Amino acid sequence: MRRALGAAAAGALAWLAVTGAHAGTDTGSITPVAGTAPGYAVEDFNYPQADKILAEQGITLKRGDGHIVLAPCDSQPGLMEVWARSKDKVCFRVTGNSGWLTLEIPSVYGIKGNDYSAQVDMTVGTEEQSYDIDKNSWTPVGESADEQGREFMLVEIRTSA
Repeated sequence: MRRALGAAAAGALAWLAVTGAHAGTDTGSITPVAGTAPGYAVEDFNYPQADKILAEQGITLKRGDGHIVLAPCDSQPGLMEVWARSKDKVCFRVTGNSGWLTLEIPSVYGIKGNDYSAQVDMTVGTEEQSYDIDKNSWTPVGESADEQGREFMLVEIRTSA
């Protein structure tokens, strides 16, 4: 009998612990710990640390979807290389099925493509020119493709797999 009463008491205590009820207290309403929903994250597509990159490397990176990112021009394979008189060589790593990046690199004259299909937009004054970039080879762009030899600014890169 003692065991039966002990087991019943233990069961009652366990039930009270699970339900949160205390003997002689009102179990009334339960209030949530957080009274409001968490805030929303809004992607603005601005390039991370763009100010720091501009100050240290003189490259203006504006906005993108994160699939075209600035990369060190080292021996890693598959980089897109942008050649400019203003900066020598600037490299980008491309990932995903497609990507876009708006930027400003003046005096661009050649781009070496990678495994992705790529198009670039360039400007000279108020004129805009688009170029298809050859996969895994050099494409003359800007002043090297312009009959007048004008200095073009690279303003956008778009890629697709």
